Amino acid sequence: MERKGPVLMGKYELGRLLGQGTFAKVHRARNLETGMSVAIKIVDKERVLKVGMMDQIKREISIMRLVRHPNVVELYEVMATKTKIYIVMEYAKGGELFNKVVKGKLKEDAARRYFQQLISAVDFCHSRGVCHRDLKPENLLLDEHGNLKVTDFGLSALAETKHEDGLLHTTCGTPAYVAPEVINRRGYDGCKTDIWFCGVILYVLLAGYLPFQDSNLMEMYRKIGKGEFKFPNWFAPEVRRLLLKILDPNPSTRISIEKIKEHPWFRKGLDCKPEIVDTEVKELAIVPQTRTPCSNLNAFDIISLSAGFDLSGLFEGKEQKKEVRFTSNKTASTIISKLEDISKRLKMKIKKKDEGLLKIEGSKEGRKGTLEIDAEIFEITPFFHLVEVKKSNGDTLEYQKVMKQDIRPALSDIVWAWQGEPPLQQPLPPPPTTENQESQQFHAAST
Repeated sequence: MERKGPVLMGKYELGRLLGQGTFAKVHRARNLETGMSVAIKIVDKERVLKVGMMDQIKREISIMRLVRHPNVVELYEVMATKTKIYIVMEYAKGGELFNKVVKGKLKEDAARRYFQQLISAVDFCHSRGVCHRDLKPENLLLDEHGNLKVTDFGLSALAETKHEDGLLHTTCGTPAYVAPEVINRRGYDGCKTDIWFCGVILYVLLAGYLPFQDSNLMEMYRKIGKGEFKFPNWFAPEVRRLLLKILDPNPSTRISIEKIKEHPWFRKGLDCKPEIVDTEVKELAIVPQTRTPCSNLNAFDIISLSAGFDLSGLFEGKEQKKEVRFTSNKTASTIISKLEDISKRLKMKIKKKDEGLLKIEGSKEGRKGTLEIDAEIFEITPFFHLVEVKKSNGDTLEYQKVMKQDIRPALSDIVWAWQGEPPLQQPLPPPPTTENQESQQFHAAST
């Protein structure tokens, strides 16, 4: 760090200001324990509450925790006082991709490499039900090795925020990058608008300027609405064909991410020289989601299971829930086997239902009938599961006694963390980064 600054929460030494918005500032900082550089977004809690933006902050934090991917800026931790919320994340020496673009167009191979990483990150976000909605070079940062990372999830949307028509209706994004369907204000598919953003970014990387630009905003919107743009003469035929499919003003016929990844221009460099990343995280990014037992979960459910990222204490009083939940880094079959063993030991019957639901039944009548416990397993990733356990019949006191004295202790070897409690096991490994890697700055523009 350039100079010694104030120490935050007894853990981080604050450095220079990186960015400032209406409700937040972003500083570079140094972890006093590890010496690692980080970026800390400091949110003014009082001002955010006054304008009713606390849900947006909660959503932003939750999404950052949910979309852990090599090409997405990583969230380290969240801390809070009565007046401030501190969001600690990666910091990168490389700065914004925008700084490269303003110097002129990139070589085709370099542009393609950034585009491949962008598509990988966006595809992963979509697989987790997250639409970014504000993709642009200013929100794409570079680490010291030149790898791209997506940041600024302040305008992102989760799948459950859609209206009854299944579409999003909030007009957001940067004018020159925004998709035609957003301008039309008739509702839009957030994933398809993200694909449009990616197309504009690819054009900018290769051309050095925007495809849609005009001093008159309405004229620019007219061009966007009609998909009216021209290619520079140095654009190769293959990339022209790809961009025409991405910058299709009709979202229903716009190319999908799956098809982009199959396109010959996109595939160059991938087939013969695969990207070297951690195997487990790579698999999470590309394995098709063939099973969807966790469709009723959202980012807030998942994030609340880790004590380090339980946001309820930051924003609201804890809600008393009837069910209990835990996370496990064991396979579904291991979890089922454990539950079967426990049931056998307790002389209870266990029945397997559809979509990861198990029903455990007592052998004797209790005060309020036979005790029945439902255990439902949700797949977050193939190697990380959420299990919800709740009483479906019988006496509540009997259920609580069995849970406390028998079931919970017996589950200890497969439980990573119970909801709202410290992890029983070591945390899952973070997404791959090089040793002592310093990552992305984080923008406060949206908040």
